[in-house]
Amino acid sequence: MTTAIQKVEGYLETFTEFAKHAPGQKLPWLRKLREDAFARFCQVGFPTTHDEDWRFTNVVPISRTRFTLAEKPGAVKESDLRSWQLPNAAARLLFVDGHFRSELSQLQNGKVSASGLGEVLLKHESDLESHLGRYLDTNRDAFSALNTAFIEDGAFVHVSRGVTLEGPIHLLFVSTKADTPRMVHPRNLLIFEQESQGTVIEEYVSLGGGTVLSNSVTELIAGESAHVSHYMIEREDRAAFNISTLRIQQDRSANVASHSLLLGGGLVRNNVHPVLAGEGGECLINGLFVGNGSQHLDNYMHVEHASPHCSSRQFYNGILDDRAHGVFHGRIVVHKDAQKTDAKQTNRNLLLSDNAQIDTKPQLEIYADDVKCTHGATIGQIEENALFYLRSRGIDEVAARRLLLLAFASECLDRMKPGAARDYSEQLIHQHLLAFANHLRQPDANQSERERNWEEVG
Repeated sequence: MTTAIQKVEGYLETFTEFAKHAPGQKLPWLRKLREDAFARFCQVGFPTTHDEDWRFTNVVPISRTRFTLAEKPGAVKESDLRSWQLPNAAARLLFVDGHFRSELSQLQNGKVSASGLGEVLLKHESDLESHLGRYLDTNRDAFSALNTAFIEDGAFVHVSRGVTLEGPIHLLFVSTKADTPRMVHPRNLLIFEQESQGTVIEEYVSLGGGTVLSNSVTELIAGESAHVSHYMIEREDRAAFNISTLRIQQDRSANVASHSLLLGGGLVRNNVHPVLAGEGGECLINGLFVGNGSQHLDNYMHVEHASPHCSSRQFYNGILDDRAHGVFHGRIVVHKDAQKTDAKQTNRNLLLSDNAQIDTKPQLEIYADDVKCTHGATIGQIEENALFYLRSRGIDEVAARRLLLLAFASECLDRMKPGAARDYSEQLIHQHLLAFANHLRQPDANQSERERNWEEVG
C-alpha cells in the first residue's frame, strides 16, 4: 500500500463517519455535492510542487499529518474575546473550532440575515441549493474539494436588494488549543443582492497553540451594481496551517474589493478567485503579507475577465525577515469575449535578511484582442539613505525601521475605504510592525554594498 493511498484511506474513514450525522445529509443535492467533492479529492490527492499552481509551496507537512475533525467546540468565554472586538460592527458571528456559537455572537435582524450555515442547512433553506457550491471549482483545487466534502458549518450572510450596511459584519474564527492535530473546514456563503452595499471581515485567530489545519472556503456573490468589500485577516499561532479560498462571482456593474492581511500562521495559502461575469464590473485585489522566522506565506490570485468593459487591479506587498518564504502568483485570464478589459497587476516585496525568500510570478493569459493589461514585480530592501536620514533627526533605529516599514505597508491601507474595517486593519498592522521592528537584527557590515533600489522582475 503506497503512502498516498494510506493518506486517502485515513480521510475516507473520517468522511464515512462524518456523513452519518452531517447537517443537511437528507438533502439529495447536498449529499451529492459532498460525495462528488470527496471523490475528486480521492482522485487527485494533495497537490505537490509538480503542480504548476503549487510549485513554490510544499504541503507535505499537511499531507503527512493525521488530522481529526473537531467534534465539538473548545471552551471559550466572552472575556477571552476582548482583544478581537471590532467596534461599530453591524453583526458578529463567532465560530470556535469550526462550530457556530450563537450565544457569543451578536446578530442583527432586519437589514441582513446572518447566522451559522449549519443552522440554515438544518432548516433545509431552499435558496441554498442555487448558490452553495455552484461557483467553486472543486476540480481545480484539492483543498476546495476537501472543504466541500466536509461542509458542516460556517457563516451565512444574505443582504437584501438595495440595503446598505453602516458597519462591517465580523466573522471571527477561533481555534482553541489542540492536544492532537485537528482540522476544521469553515464554509461561508455571502450573498449581496442587487444594489446592496456592505463589508465583511473574515478573521482567523488562535486561543492556544497546537497543530490545527483551517481549510476554509468563502463564496461571495455580488449582484448587479452591488458594492462589497471583503477582508481576510489571518493571525493564527505559528503552529497553524491555514488554507483559504475566496471565490467571487460578480454580476453586471458589481464592484468588489478583496483585502488580505497575512500576519500569522506557519504555512499559509491565500487563494483569491474572482470572476467578472457581468459587463462593466470592477475588482480590486489588495494585500499585505508579513513574515519572519520560518513562516511560509503563499498568495495565489486567479482573476477571470469573462465579460467586456471590466477592470481589475491587483496590488500585493510583502515584508519578509529571517528564513520566511513568501509567494505571489498572480494570474489574469481574459476570455475571448472580454473585449475592452483593463487589468493591472503589481507585486512589491521587502527582504530584510539574506535568508528571506520571495517567489513572484505575474502571469497574463489573454484570448481577446482589444485589451489593456500590465504586470510587474519588484524586490528590494530597506533604503539605507532613508534610514540614515531618520537616525540623523534623532529617531532611534527601531523606530526608524518601523516608520519605513509602516510607509511601505500603508500602500495597502491607502487602498481601503475609510471606516471601521480600515481602522481595525490599520491598528493590527501598526501593532504587528512594532513587534516586527523590535525583532529586526542590526544591519551587517556589508549592508551598504547591497542593492538599495528596487529590482525589476518581469
